[in-house]
Amino acid sequence: MPTWDDGGTRNPLIRATCPYRPEGPRMSTTLINVRGLLTNDEMADVSATVLGNNPGMDQATAERIVIDALAYVTTAARNPGVYISPSRTVDEGWHALILHTALYARLCDRLGRFVHHYPERPDPTRHKDGVMDRTLDLMREAGHIPDMELWTRPLEMVIDVAANCSHTPKPGGCGPINPGRCASHCNSGGDSAA
Repeated sequence: MPTWDDGGTRNPLIRATCPYRPEGPRMSTTLINVRGLLTNDEMADVSATVLGNNPGMDQATAERIVIDALAYVTTAARNPGVYISPSRTVDEGWHALILHTALYARLCDRLGRFVHHYPERPDPTRHKDGVMDRTLDLMREAGHIPDMELWTRPLEMVIDVAANCSHTPKPGGCGPINPGRCASHCNSGGDSAA
């Protein structure tokens, strides 16, 4: 695992166990290994959830999706209030992480912030390239190397997944609970508008 200066991180659990720096300089000089955030058993369980939702997908692809979902969640935790969004493919991995509620709560605790998910029905016409570009830029700044085959635009998907939602900026924005107020961009869990 990479080593890092704690950069003023207030959470001792993060300093002691997490190769991710949620606070500190915006540009990383070290590539981050998010795979180390899950044990082998946890990775197997979350990957099995992705596989269960996507018959015909191979194990290696499911693991790639989970790894990029981990990178997305760590980036979202590092950038509260910044409107970012996973691709629909990576969202499948995020859903799988969230379904393992105890694991997801521990992960977010290690990252120093709970990353909420506010679903809305997908609509490719509402997709804004700028949001995905910003997400990928922030992931790279945090030291992640996005798997670009997993980060395609809605109409260009290379890997088809079952995920059937995207994200809204804050609770009550849109979706099955509050239809009609759909956002054109997404959020990592903060309350500020962009």
